[in-house]
Amino acid sequence: MKCPFCAELENKVIDSRLSNQGVVIRRRRECLGCQRRFTTYERVEEILPMVVKKDGRREAYDRQKILEGLRLACQKRPVSAEQLEEVADGIERRLQEMGDKEVRSSVIGEAVMRELARLDEVAYVRFASVYRSFKDLGEFMSELKELISERKAQKK
Repeated sequence: MKCPFCAELENKVIDSRLSNQGVVIRRRRECLGCQRRFTTYERVEEILPMVVKKDGRREAYDRQKILEGLRLACQKRPVSAEQLEEVADGIERRLQEMGDKEVRSSVIGEAVMRELARLDEVAYVRFASVYRSFKDLGEFMSELKELISERKAQKK
């Protein structure tokens, strides 16, 4: 593993721990070149489906795109980075369980919206406003009304 500080390839593992419900191994390493410490994460390489975009293009699934969308929606909200990672993990798990070679981007977008609705209502509305590309205030208000009615039904 290359040291992020000096690019030395030789290092030693100081500590290894399971994290994120046993899905990831967190390792603390010490560079043998500069003696600085850094953390790496190890996870099973999963075979995830190709994503079919709205225009028909296909591209490899990219976890970072989901995390970036989540981060933007949750900016200045009381949602931790760990919670965002858990959401991304859950979405990936469901994609793997589906077992399909391809998945429409809309399936992923809807999954993100469901998770955000559960996690933080404001983040949900932010994400929905970009994802659904509301054409006017009426469409936006319709989405808000639907969210409010779902919340009321859940409280009963």
